[in-house]
Amino acid sequence: MSLSLTYVLLRWLHFTALMMLAGGSIFSTLLGPGHYRQHLARRFSLLLGSSAVIALVSALLLLAVQTGLMGEGWQDIFRVTVWHAVLQTRFGEVWQWQIAAALTGVAALALSGRAQQGLYLFSAITQLTGLAFTGHATLLDGIPGMFQRTNQAVHLIAAAFWAGGLLPVLLVMTDTRHPSLRQPAIRTLMRFSGFGHLAVALVLISGLVNALIILPEWPPASFGPYSQLLLLKTVLVVVMCGVALWNRYWLVPRFQQSGTHAAQKFIRATLAELALAATVLLLVSLFATLEPA
Repeated sequence: MSLSLTYVLLRWLHFTALMMLAGGSIFSTLLGPGHYRQHLARRFSLLLGSSAVIALVSALLLLAVQTGLMGEGWQDIFRVTVWHAVLQTRFGEVWQWQIAAALTGVAALALSGRAQQGLYLFSAITQLTGLAFTGHATLLDGIPGMFQRTNQAVHLIAAAFWAGGLLPVLLVMTDTRHPSLRQPAIRTLMRFSGFGHLAVALVLISGLVNALIILPEWPPASFGPYSQLLLLKTVLVVVMCGVALWNRYWLVPRFQQSGTHAAQKFIRATLAELALAATVLLLVSLFATLEPA
């Protein structure tokens, strides 16, 4: 496998792990009512723990592969001098902080309760913010550059709330079948839905701002691979919005009327939304390695 393809796949794995870590910890620290948060922490223990470990491992591997890309291939991954040179670059400096933030997520495995969930969330948000200081988000300097990176951080965190919350939604849905858990589970889902509207709006607005900064002229003079993949990503995000709106305003009101039938449709639609989100992350991982054009 080529270094370039390995890098794309590792970026996708890293993005996915951070989305899951952020989404799950937001549920267990912010969205669940009081006592139900403890239940969510137990339900999400495997999801959050594995996501934290994968985020750390993928961050380390990304640094190693980046070393090979900046050098002359796989062989330079094992050369100390190349590693030293890469760590002196802007990417290397940022990525050291990224790895440190990932280590805090793994350290949370030794804790329990609210401290553990809070550290998971801190690790996820810190790493997502760190990603805004790499790649195309570093095109500008000074005040415009800080605006660009802040906008990118907002984009990533809002996307993590939305896409990273889809799997927890499916897990919480199963709790609605148990009488003792039904009310707090429904309350949690409604909170996610309420804040989800804001998250989706932020994703769309910040994404548009990002596109205008990176590609100030639209359509671009040369409609290259970057622009094509960005357009495809935009289409998939719009489809995700459509699925989310259909779920919230067509299926949810029919839960009491149709019962299990509407709930099953909701689950299938959420699974489709989750698959679309995974595809979007793969596209982002790919076109982030391309020259904007």
